Amino acid sequence: MVTKLQRRQRIKTRIRGKISGSAARPRMTVFRSNKQIYVQFVDDTTGHTLASASSKGMTGGTKCEISEKVGELAAKKAMEAGITTVVFDRNGYLFHGRVKSVADGARKAGLKF
Repeated sequence: MVTKLQRRQRIKTRIRGKISGSAARPRMTVFRSNKQIYVQFVDDTTGHTLASASSKGMTGGTKCEISEKVGELAAKKAMEAGITTVVFDRNGYLFHGRVKSVADGARKAGLKF
């Protein structure tokens, strides 16, 4: 019997085999917990996080609305760090709901992927 976490780890490994971030085009990875959502921009060649954003401290609205705000905030921080194009890493989650809201918010704020 495969647990949910094991299934996500398998999907995540398969995705990470195909994509990787560089300094010019970092990987935008999303982590989703039950209450919060986190976004990081990672340069895989050096293993450094270039920028990050999270929903901690944000209130008002549904989880999807907050996720869209996090996407916009992440894109703003990325632009300040000189990042305009990224590779999107859904981290084994389905591209649906909060993960999709983060991507839509980042695109709306001007990030290209």
